[in-house]
Amino acid sequence: METTEKIVEAYVRYVKGWLTIPNIKCKGQFEIDLLAVDVCNPSKILRYHIESGVSISGGFSRLTNKTFSAEDLKVREKQAGQRRTLGFFTKRKFANPGVVEKLKSFGFLPGNYRKVVVSWGWEEDVPPAAKQAGVELWHFGDILKEIAEKSRADLTYFTETRCGRCS
Repeated sequence: METTEKIVEAYVRYVKGWLTIPNIKCKGQFEIDLLAVDVCNPSKILRYHIESGVSISGGFSRLTNKTFSAEDLKVREKQAGQRRTLGFFTKRKFANPGVVEKLKSFGFLPGNYRKVVVSWGWEEDVPPAAKQAGVELWHFGDILKEIAEKSRADLTYFTETRCGRCS
């Protein structure tokens, strides 16, 4: 598990108060970064499939809406750019048959969960395309700020806190 994935899991678990399952292996050497379930309101359980695409590399830090190519993903010099496209997430991380099959085994059926990409920002044309694809965008910087605010506000250990909605 990458450090950024651990931070995202800590955010949804300790700040949001959701249940989490990280790093789920799927057929074909695919992996789901994080599944999260918000059970704060038992009459309306919310499910999330969260993929983290955070890069601190200057040229590849922002999510783009450039065309995704599975063939270019195989070319070493083009891999980083391909992994920063919205298409990489929509086609490879969310729609891969092995991933969809594994999601079903956890009760994540089409239409009953949200798809989330966590990134260190994105180009201007990405939010409308993400919305059209049914994908939510979370900014990693905002997640870090919320964790810091929660840590300053609570006098308990970080891992012992619960979300305000569930208390």
